[in-house]
Amino acid sequence: MPMKDGILNAGGKARWRVGVDSGGTFTDVCMFDELAGRMSVWKVSSTPDDPSRGIARGVEEGMRECANPTGDPASAIDYLGHGTTVATNALITHRGSKVGLLTTGGFRDLLEIGRQKRPDLYDIFADKPQTLVPRDLRFEVAERLLHDGTVETALDTDAVREAARAMGDNGVEAVAICFLYSFVNPAHEQQARAILEEELPDVFLCTSHEIAPEFREFERLSTTTVNAYLGPIMKRYIRRLTPRFENLGLTVPPHLTQSNGGVVRFDAAAETPVRAVLSGPSTGVVAAQVIGAAAGEADIITFDMGGTSSDVALMAGGQMTRTNEASVHGYPIKAPMLDIHTVGAGGGSIARIDSGGLLKVGPESAGADPGPVCYGRGGDAATVTDANVVLQVLNPTHLLGGRMEIRRDLALQAIDRMAEQLGMDAMETAQGIISVVTANMAKAIRVISVQRGHDPRRYALMAFGGAGPLHAVRLAQELGMPRVIIPPAPGTLCAMGLLMTDLRAEFPVTRLLPLEHDTLDGIAAAADQVTAQAEGWFDSEAIAPDRRQTLRRVDMRYEGQNYELSIALPDGPVTQATLDILRARFTEAHTRLYGFAVEDERIFCVTFRAEAIGLVQKADLPKRALGPSNAAPAIIGSRQTWYPETGSFTETALYLRDRLLPGMCFDGPAIVEQMDTTTLVPPGVAARVDETGNLVLELS
Repeated sequence: MPMKDGILNAGGKARWRVGVDSGGTFTDVCMFDELAGRMSVWKVSSTPDDPSRGIARGVEEGMRECANPTGDPASAIDYLGHGTTVATNALITHRGSKVGLLTTGGFRDLLEIGRQKRPDLYDIFADKPQTLVPRDLRFEVAERLLHDGTVETALDTDAVREAARAMGDNGVEAVAICFLYSFVNPAHEQQARAILEEELPDVFLCTSHEIAPEFREFERLSTTTVNAYLGPIMKRYIRRLTPRFENLGLTVPPHLTQSNGGVVRFDAAAETPVRAVLSGPSTGVVAAQVIGAAAGEADIITFDMGGTSSDVALMAGGQMTRTNEASVHGYPIKAPMLDIHTVGAGGGSIARIDSGGLLKVGPESAGADPGPVCYGRGGDAATVTDANVVLQVLNPTHLLGGRMEIRRDLALQAIDRMAEQLGMDAMETAQGIISVVTANMAKAIRVISVQRGHDPRRYALMAFGGAGPLHAVRLAQELGMPRVIIPPAPGTLCAMGLLMTDLRAEFPVTRLLPLEHDTLDGIAAAADQVTAQAEGWFDSEAIAPDRRQTLRRVDMRYEGQNYELSIALPDGPVTQATLDILRARFTEAHTRLYGFAVEDERIFCVTFRAEAIGLVQKADLPKRALGPSNAAPAIIGSRQTWYPETGSFTETALYLRDRLLPGMCFDGPAIVEQMDTTTLVPPGVAARVDETGNLVLELS
């Protein structure tokens, strides 16, 4: 799909920031001219056999159409950011590398034992995720550090060398090294790595003190192992992609999105792929933060619905919620990431009737091939998309601006079969599928809101992704949310988010210290240590002083607790006043999350963190003056659509999103169509277009 328009500034020159988000079906490209202050977004077909081909083609098209035709196109690009699902897909499909593990004697089976907890407490059939390292590739060596880093048993270097040779004979592609208390004293891991580098020069190596220098042995081991599992995959991906960019003449170093919403250079991303497992969805949340700020919405819940799953995140006071530990596809990971919760509910989610005769939807998905029944590719299981086509919420003849034919007759046959089993009308069954998948998505939002002390009724819902705008109002109604915001290009928001991200790195250190005057010096030393690491990173990245920002936090808990709360550490030197502020902030956070605080209970600082942010020039969202409220010029026709509010088909106006200008208003029932998505405006919902082009839906 070409750009909407070729964009040059008045002088015939351009300075471009490029964002590329690679998906399974389409690769989204977003280009922003810093000088002209304008942006354009388009799609090219992905190339699953080698994603780098599609990515390079998209960038090449952009250079050809956008850059100054009389000069060197590549020289007009100042920045290139990339988001990918390579790491995520390798972890989901278990197509990572052959990994060996080197660990402290007696801890060979920790990777399988874990915390001795079932994935789901009440599901006796639940399976643990596949162990990433088979037992015969897990090697123990004699060594032991005490909790303070003191060496009790020296490292048996001969055993390390013997293990390295055994792993080499077994053809391992990567090795994870994780010893007890290495986050306090990394000497043994450093020794072991040096030996492995000699014995296995072509193998990807990673140590736990570099990947996750924090306490909690199993989580640190899991994180290091996942990093090793993904390392060779990410390295090969970057090795393929980098030359393609070089062949295009690009001179700027490309950056890859991290799970924390920031970006790092390709070489750093290749060494720490575990930090990129949420590379794809994280940039959508970043873009939502910027769009929310421009729209004057500080409290937002994001809703990114695709073909297989829905990703949700909460933003309070204009700030994205972050976490330092999460379970990603069943694997515990200690790494900074946006707090994104995923549920198996998407357009391709399959509807079925269980043994008790109840209607269920997902998490199984029809995928892209054969896809929903209405695609006409041989699928026979009714999906959420089929239900929307039968209700004629989605266009019953075509999608993607006419490029994809839709077979409503096939979808109706599949829904009829389910309706007969349920003893219901076909339209009621189709609407039932929508209601069930909405309930599934509402449950996901309650996890990140209600269960964490936030009332979703005080938040606006920002919907994006290919299916988000289609289901947004129904989801907001389920949760009692007052307002829905649909960005101008919701289907390509992740690519846009790449132009709004900063450089980010995080530096943690674990020091278990009580929050008391006697430990003031120790607390100050830990805070100074992570601050110094952040400053060193700024220098290594050559980030200008006026572009540097450091955010410090402390993970804190009551004595005897097993979970911490991350509390902001004030800037400046650590004094007694700092300790008082930390105590007050921890008490407030504990009360909000758990409903109580314990007076006079000892509070401990556990892990100190410094987040280093290199601020970059971002793509601004231009505002346009509000025009006439009459939206009639945007109407392109109408169609009969079935609504639960009326219990019947109702004549519904169709609007073309490209013709909806700031200031225009209209009421539901209405449907807004655009190339990358469809927005449903049910009866009783009012719609307007704001100054930045967002479609704002007000629920009564």
